[in-house]
Amino acid sequence: MARISPFKAWRYAPDLVPVTRVVTQPYDKITPEMQERYYEANPHNLVRIILGKRLPGDGETENVYTRAAASFRDWRQSGVLRQDPEPALYSYSQTFAVPGTTPGSPAQAKRRGFIAAGRLEDYSAGVVFRHELTHSGPKVDRLNLLRATRAHFGQIFMLYNGSGETDALLQSAAIPDIEVTDELGVAHRVWKISDPAAIAAVQAQMQDQKLIIADGHHRYETALAYRDERRAAAPGSGDAPYDSVMMTLVNMNNPGLVILPTHRVVHGLPSFSEAELLAGARRFFNVEEMDAGIDAVRATSILAQAGRAGTALLAATAHHTLLMHLPKALGTNLFAGLSLRQQSLDVVQLHKCLLEGVLKISEEAVRNLQNISYHREASDALAQVHTGKAQAAFLMNPVRIEQMRDIAFAGDVMPQKSTDFYPKLLSGLTIYALD
Repeated sequence: MARISPFKAWRYAPDLVPVTRVVTQPYDKITPEMQERYYEANPHNLVRIILGKRLPGDGETENVYTRAAASFRDWRQSGVLRQDPEPALYSYSQTFAVPGTTPGSPAQAKRRGFIAAGRLEDYSAGVVFRHELTHSGPKVDRLNLLRATRAHFGQIFMLYNGSGETDALLQSAAIPDIEVTDELGVAHRVWKISDPAAIAAVQAQMQDQKLIIADGHHRYETALAYRDERRAAAPGSGDAPYDSVMMTLVNMNNPGLVILPTHRVVHGLPSFSEAELLAGARRFFNVEEMDAGIDAVRATSILAQAGRAGTALLAATAHHTLLMHLPKALGTNLFAGLSLRQQSLDVVQLHKCLLEGVLKISEEAVRNLQNISYHREASDALAQVHTGKAQAAFLMNPVRIEQMRDIAFAGDVMPQKSTDFYPKLLSGLTIYALD
């Protein structure tokens, strides 16, 4: 049973600060260059809270977390951030151009959802499901920030299986309360929905839903850990704000739900051999040699066509381009411990057969980014090889939403960087304060 609630969001005061200059991409998508740009955009840019600069003299009493807490406190006291007077849900739409679309494809797509306070549930409860494993480093950082600020500044991206009725309940013909176009050209619009009847109807629609985390696994698990800390400090305190986390909930049947592929680039292997990669690929797949100078548009078109029949991967090296499809059943133990659902994923075939089986890149090396980097654009991945900066690029089709759904509900997980939901949810549109 998914329990969602309205909340009194803290929002930037548009008469004091231009919203376009203070909201940000999610913290884990902010590069050092973006961080610098956000710092320069406005002294109240949210980056100072969610990903502040670390300074040489930082210690226990003065550090990135204490500065974040001070900024949040000061901005509320000065009125830069104002709290809505009544609890509300927030209808949220994003209009965007789909990256990598070919001529003739729709120029724009629209994704709709709503922002709410969602009840935190342990995975064992069978209400919230994950599809990726998390790592300890990001969770420690986010937990320190949550302890200091006692607030959620970005939303967990959640999926539910709906028929469209919830979106219909939250439709509004009014002028958006927030409207901002981000640096990627994505138009974000938010409407405050405070009508009790509409809120109650949405809550009723959601109560039988199971939720899948699309983006925000680390922050969700951080919120769980913080909830448990607060409960331990005040046993029997009842339903409290820290029992929930801010979510954007999107119908997984929404036609504007876009998953992009994340291509893999291999570099720095001391004994890399094109001949060994070719021979190894032929052990696991049917292999077709393609034009070695293939461009990204042609490569992704070939991949998409081949992927209609099942697994399809494309590998590019300095002198070869290989289309690998129709995996061979070898009875290998490379897939030990993985379900048939997991084994059928292109990304699992790539990691287990080629990265681990042929190139001998360990799971630990992949986790630590020792010999691998990730690229959204196929052109960027191919350029790494064609300019001699990398040894091989592996292009993939995106994971299908049905595959992710089935993996999550079965209790399985995918390798990291398996899904790239586009666009991301902006941080700072609404803020959920726990105190």
